[in-house]
Amino acid sequence: MNRALPWYSWMFIVSPNAPRERTSLNCAATLSQSSKPPTLQVEKRKQCALSMQVVVLAGGFGTRLRPWTYEIPKPILPMLDKTLLEHVVEVVPSDKVDEVVVAGGYKIDDIEAYFKEADVSYDVRIVRETEPLGTGGALGNCRDVVSGQFVCLNGDIISSLDMQVGLDLHQKNRGIGTLALWEVQDPTPFGIVGLDDDQRITQFKEKPAPQEVFSNLINAGSYVFEDDIFDYIPLGRSSLEREVFPVLAEERKLNGFSFDGYFIDAGTPKSWSLGVEASIAHERWKGGKRIDSNWHADDSVNIHGDSKVENSMLSTGASITSAQLSKCSLLNNVQVGSNSKLNETLIGRNSTIGKNCTLDSVVVDHDSIVPDNTVLSCAQWPLIE
Repeated sequence: MNRALPWYSWMFIVSPNAPRERTSLNCAATLSQSSKPPTLQVEKRKQCALSMQVVVLAGGFGTRLRPWTYEIPKPILPMLDKTLLEHVVEVVPSDKVDEVVVAGGYKIDDIEAYFKEADVSYDVRIVRETEPLGTGGALGNCRDVVSGQFVCLNGDIISSLDMQVGLDLHQKNRGIGTLALWEVQDPTPFGIVGLDDDQRITQFKEKPAPQEVFSNLINAGSYVFEDDIFDYIPLGRSSLEREVFPVLAEERKLNGFSFDGYFIDAGTPKSWSLGVEASIAHERWKGGKRIDSNWHADDSVNIHGDSKVENSMLSTGASITSAQLSKCSLLNNVQVGSNSKLNETLIGRNSTIGKNCTLDSVVVDHDSIVPDNTVLSCAQWPLIE
């Protein structure tokens, strides 16, 4: 990244044991470091009175998106021309986001380096994990740098959620937390909630057995919390879903609201591809343009011959010759040979797909060559022996 560092993109590196240094409305510490003109600083202070912190839980290793994530951690993988993390944060109205706190461990230095240069409209603070802490432990690790009311988001969810709805419900019902909910047919792989007529959560059960199912509403991994939540989180490794939410539900201190549209855990080639498709359909990009059902980064994208391409992300320098692509993600300078058929496939930068290849749900590493006539499904390239 060679983008100039904007006045508002400061990077904070903090120890989990650092003293709490801010309240939810305290913007002075950030502004005192700013080179922004005084009149604009005043405007920033006005905005801060309505804004808050957003914690993003980004502690995973991105194993299902390897080999891409061997080099690039999942939170900063490019989805169109923004990182996954930037897409995640967009569910919160932009005027509400003062600071994003990234809680993670895997390749956290790369995440730090990216956001030190990134053109984003909020401050970014890094809270490091020296070992995997689970969802509860990761959030608890932020207790000394987060205060007041805040939003907490799982770091791989792409959705149509409008968190303003959650903020409004939280203001109405109070409590310690408000959870976004999604309705599914089979809730057994998820955390389920019971909800009363006042939108208060009465029960929470993580990954119930079929005979234990009492609801089809599942936890959507997006929350509004008061900092009282930290009183319920023990030090060290813990789970929000197994240890914290059931207790708060029993105490009637959680609210819940469902939403419509789309909800995607973008952690596999298939779900990543669905996230790309949704982001194109809803025009969630800064630059580039949509041509038919595809996103083109710029005019360097070339589709030759009788190619058929749909619902795909085509980055700078992509070249496709008489091939068929559906729901694919091509990073910079990817070449796809003639008569190849690709579905839900992720292709790293500077890579070439040969002629007559058939790839379905494959992640191709950067700087790779897939030989002619290769047939792969649900795999990585290069192949792991």
